[in-house]
Amino acid sequence: MTPADLSLTVLHAVRRAVDDGVLHVEVPQRVTVERPRPGGRGDYASNVALTLARAAQRPPLDVAAILRDRLHRSPGIAAVEITGPGFLNFSLDANAQQDLVREILRRRSRYGHLAPSGQVAQPVHRADVRAAVTADAVRRILVSQGYLVRIACEDAVDPEWALLGVPSAVQGARGHLPTDIAPLPVHRRSPRELVHTLGVDAARWGLLSVAGHDHARVGDELLRQHEDNPLFRVQYSHSRARALTRNAEQLGFHSEAGHSSIEGSLPRVLGDHPAVLAAAARHRAPDRVARHLEVVADALLDFQHTVLPLGDEKPSAAHRSRLALAEAAGVVLAGGLSLLGISAPDQI
Repeated sequence: MTPADLSLTVLHAVRRAVDDGVLHVEVPQRVTVERPRPGGRGDYASNVALTLARAAQRPPLDVAAILRDRLHRSPGIAAVEITGPGFLNFSLDANAQQDLVREILRRRSRYGHLAPSGQVAQPVHRADVRAAVTADAVRRILVSQGYLVRIACEDAVDPEWALLGVPSAVQGARGHLPTDIAPLPVHRRSPRELVHTLGVDAARWGLLSVAGHDHARVGDELLRQHEDNPLFRVQYSHSRARALTRNAEQLGFHSEAGHSSIEGSLPRVLGDHPAVLAAAARHRAPDRVARHLEVVADALLDFQHTVLPLGDEKPSAAHRSRLALAEAAGVVLAGGLSLLGISAPDQI
């Protein structure tokens, strides 16, 4: 069960409570689920009972109890607990991890993406290289979340933006409001200089991986093949996922999502991917995607050593399951980099 699946399950529980006449509220369009805060329990939590309590004219704990009764037998949910003033805390069953892996490998680059919703977004960006690249990444992320996007520039466009992968549709026409993106220093504004010095991948990462109100980091450190370079770490992690698949083929086995639970943070951070994309779209913040990719990369690098058999060990169901998880991580890394307009090389 992915966070999106869980959100939909909770939403259905609210709708059933309303249809049963137990809750007298308007059913919300969406329900937020997130990692439990300090004091919470389980895998995910939701504050839906607190948000509905006033309209229902019921204490939040009563609303939470009503929803818990309609959720505790839902497929994929092992337990539902109420904590604090009325938070719902969910523990997923043992098969949830592998269901997540199957979902990622089935949807591939579409994992975390939503169907077209008919919503229209019309961001307007300043005539600055960083703002243009940010607008391009925001466009990609919004499209992934079902938006129809029309982006415009508030002033004359620079044809050199195309060197950084900014399509003409993003360069657009005259608009009205600038985006709140800190411009590059005067001596680093030229797209041609950025591409010549850093290449497209490093230049875009440097422009996008920092929050818009902070100064971009476009120094030569982005070219270092070292663990202290986040871009290298993310791209290298993707290449390791691809290498594990090749190595497994040489050993005569393939990935297969099984039924056992896998320790470590990797399943959790992969499950967070849809929520990260949704938040990045909502806040128009590509840096959220970049930071999440760093977390996924670090989790995969910690996990990779458990995937292949060691010594005379024979490939087992556990190895196939771990390989499937590593491949799912590679899918998430490649998909996230694509949304930032950055390549995901198979080999480094």
